[in-house]
Amino acid sequence: MSDSLERLYLAVLAAKDLDPATSRTARLFQRGPSKMAKKLAEEAIEVVIDAVNGDSEAVIRESADLLYNLTVLWASAGVRPEDVWREMARREDLLGIAEKLPKSPMKLPKVASPRISARRPIVALEGRAARKRH
Repeated sequence: MSDSLERLYLAVLAAKDLDPATSRTARLFQRGPSKMAKKLAEEAIEVVIDAVNGDSEAVIRESADLLYNLTVLWASAGVRPEDVWREMARREDLLGIAEKLPKSPMKLPKVASPRISARRPIVALEGRAARKRH
């Protein structure tokens, strides 16, 4: 999936300076980060509504729109996909594959190197406590 998002990100960068009359991406860049953020939020809400309504096909379509608008906002903010992948790897090194980082500090194992050699198990974080998935 990261390859697809990388290609989408590069396409966004290539389109940002096109004619806003013919390019949705250029139009978003012309209107600025506030409009980009609004579009991203709208798409997120559409995904949520479709998921609640049980419409899987619409969730797929709207998720693609959501990812497009996210890459537009990344490009505007100077964030590259590899920056996000690096943060995801950092979190995995700290907690294993986690659904979300906890709000309160967790005691982490002390290691000599910044990369933990053995991955931690996949966990689901509920509230502020972590529990193992079986």
